[in-house]
Amino acid sequence: MPTRERLNEFIAVVESGDHAGAIERYYTEDSSMQENAAAPRLGRDVLVAHERAVLARMSQVYSKAMSSVVEGDRVTIHWNFELTDKTGQVRRFDEVALQEWRGDRIFRERFFYDPSTVKA
Repeated sequence: MPTRERLNEFIAVVESGDHAGAIERYYTEDSSMQENAAAPRLGRDVLVAHERAVLARMSQVYSKAMSSVVEGDRVTIHWNFELTDKTGQVRRFDEVALQEWRGDRIFRERFFYDPSTVKA
């Protein structure tokens, strides 16, 4: 079960822009991520590679946790993101992440957002 302090550390790493590093340090080796109803991505190495590929297409990423809740092994984080790609196009979106932790690491995560709100 994550402590509030451990969750705050994770949030700080993401907000600093080190998204891939956050996955490396805070996710289990067999973790998964799922976007809305899409099939989940499986395994920390796959998650890190995907994150690095997304970040490589961006010139700037802004991430802000608006709120978070810890209840036992379950965590909910409300995120705001602003992504600027290398052409200068800006996309903003609002997301809720539901996480299941094993000890002090994330085992499973699912993101919920309205794809129509991912706008320039």
